[in-house]
Amino acid sequence: MLGRSTCISGLCRLELRPYCSLASSMPPSKLQGLYYPSGSGGRKYRTQHQTDQMGQSQVNQILKAYEYSHSFPKGSASHGVLGFHSNTLSSNQPSEDRRSSATCLLGHGGVMFGVFDGHAGTACAQAVSHRLFYYMAVEMLPLRTLAEMESTVEEDRPTPPLLEWHRHPRDPCELDYGTNTVDSLRNYWQDRLQEEQGEEEVSAGLVSAFKRLDFDLSVEAQVYLSSSAPLEVALSGCTACVALVSNGVLHVANLGDSRAVLGVQGSDGSWSAHSLTNDHNAQNPDELQRVMGEHPRSERRTVVRHDRLLGLLLPFRGFGNVRFKWSGEMLSRVFEKRPDILLPPHYLTPPYVSAQPEVTTHRISPRDKFIVLATDGLWELMHRQTVVQLVAQQLTGLQYQRPLVPGAGMTLRGLQRLLVERRGRVQSVLEDQNAATHLLRHALGDDGYGAVAQNRLVKMLSLPPDLARRYRDDITITVILLNEPDM
Repeated sequence: MLGRSTCISGLCRLELRPYCSLASSMPPSKLQGLYYPSGSGGRKYRTQHQTDQMGQSQVNQILKAYEYSHSFPKGSASHGVLGFHSNTLSSNQPSEDRRSSATCLLGHGGVMFGVFDGHAGTACAQAVSHRLFYYMAVEMLPLRTLAEMESTVEEDRPTPPLLEWHRHPRDPCELDYGTNTVDSLRNYWQDRLQEEQGEEEVSAGLVSAFKRLDFDLSVEAQVYLSSSAPLEVALSGCTACVALVSNGVLHVANLGDSRAVLGVQGSDGSWSAHSLTNDHNAQNPDELQRVMGEHPRSERRTVVRHDRLLGLLLPFRGFGNVRFKWSGEMLSRVFEKRPDILLPPHYLTPPYVSAQPEVTTHRISPRDKFIVLATDGLWELMHRQTVVQLVAQQLTGLQYQRPLVPGAGMTLRGLQRLLVERRGRVQSVLEDQNAATHLLRHALGDDGYGAVAQNRLVKMLSLPPDLARRYRDDITITVILLNEPDM
C-alpha cells in the first residue's frame, strides 16, 4: 500500500500475541506442581530438567528475540517523541498479537503506535495492524492533499507514501488480499472528498477511521464470500489500542481490553501511573451497562453470560467478529460455505460487538515521560503502577528501593532479603537496554518482592506450547518515550 518500511539497526529486536479468544482461560496463580492436561497420561511436567538445561544466555535469547528500539531525530518531525522500545512474547502458536509503529509523512504528520490482540485466529489482527494507520492518515489529511492523491491515481502516476513504517525484520509481512484493500482505502478518501467538509477534530477522525475500516472488512468479506482470506479476517477479531502523537498532543483510541498508561514524574521525583483507557469488558460497569442498554430487556439474561457476550466473547468492542455483528440472514449464507461456523446462542438483535473506540486527548507536559501500550497479557500479570515504576527504573538506571535502615522488628533474615532483592533489581536493569524487555522479564519472573526469580522465569519460558497458554497470554508491549531525557 502507500507506505515505505524502514528497519533501524543497531538498537534492538521484537515479537507478537493473542488471548482474548472465545475460549475461557484462567491462569493459575502458582507455577509449582504443573501437570499436563488429562488425556496426556497425567505425567508431571519436569520443570527441573528444563531449568538445568536453560542458562542465562538462552533466557536472554528468548526474551530479546523480537525486541526493537527506534530513536527519532530531534525537531518538529518527532512531534515530541524521543523514540520507543517494543517487544512481544508469544504464548499461542502462532501468536495472535500484533504491533505497529509508523510516521505519517503528509499533512500535519504525527507518529502512530498500536498493539493489537487477536482472537479466533491471527487474520484480523494481522490485517488491522497493517491497514488501520492508513485509514487514520487519510482521516487526518487536508482535503487538498486528498484531491492531489486522487489526481495522481487517476493519471496513473506514482503516489507519494503516506507512512514510513518502523518494523522489526521478523514482524509478519502484510498479507496480500489483492487490489480490494487499496480500492477500499481509495473509496474512503473519495467519500471524504464528496462530503466536502473540512478537517474533523482528531478524536472524531480516529472514531471515523476505526469504524470505516471495520465496515470495509465486513463489506470485503461479503463481496468476496467465495474467497477464504477476507472471510477469515472478518470471522476472526481483534482489539486495538492506538496512540497518535502530533505536535505535542497525545490521542489514544482504544477498542477492547488492551491498555495505555502514562508515566508521570512528580516534582519530588516520585512516579505515578495515569490510565488513558478503559477496558471494554464485563469488568467495567459502564461498559456492561452500555451493552445491556442496546438490547431489549427480554435479553437481559442472555446478552452477557459468564462475563462474555452471548456467553462466548470476552471483549465487548473489536474489529471483525462478524459472527456477532451480521444479520442472521447474512450469517446463514456463510454457514452454507462454512458449516463449521455456528450461530451464537440467543442471537436475536445484532450487532452485539461495537467497533467504536473510546478516544482520550492529552496535551503532553514536561512531567509526562513515557506511555506504555500493552495487550492484556501484561496487565493480567502486573499492576499499572508497578509497570510505570519498572520502566522508570530501567530508563533512569536508578533503583526504587525500600530503605535499608532496619526498622522496628527487622530481623537479620529480613535485612538479608532486602539486600538480595536490591541486587536482583540492579542485575535486571543492567541486563536489559530495552524497557519492554525489562517489563517482560519482571512480568514472568516476579518473585513477589520486586525482583526477578531466575528459576521462575526459566520455568515460565520452558513451558511447552500446549501448557503455556494456561499460565500466561501472548504479551506485546510498546514503551513510547516523551520529552527530553532529563531523568
